Amino acid sequence: MDQTPEHLEGAPLIVPSSTDHPLYDSIVDACRTVYDPEIPVNIYELGLIYTIEISADSEVRIIMTLTAPGCPVAGEMPGWVADAVEALPGIKQVDVEMTWEPPWGMQMMSDEARLELGFM
Repeated sequence: MDQTPEHLEGAPLIVPSSTDHPLYDSIVDACRTVYDPEIPVNIYELGLIYTIEISADSEVRIIMTLTAPGCPVAGEMPGWVADAVEALPGIKQVDVEMTWEPPWGMQMMSDEARLELGFM
């Protein structure tokens, strides 16, 4: 059986974030300023930001998704996220990657997002 990291049984589909980095909270706050134009909840609370990786050199890699592959802002959203995060003091570089694995689902929304959208 293939035991490369991509094929390890039980391996997480979402890479862990660098939550212990001093810039992490600022980056999350910056992500909270970005909204899908069709949904009145920010993309972080919607659960669209899967991973925030921050290197020792303050280079940021964000892995995100959208609510659906056909989202009208699919081409623009990564740029909005990169612009929001790059504006933070101390950030050297930002790369935003789109992924469709795992697919986004309503269970990924925060309680605040569910409340705002009337799902609670």
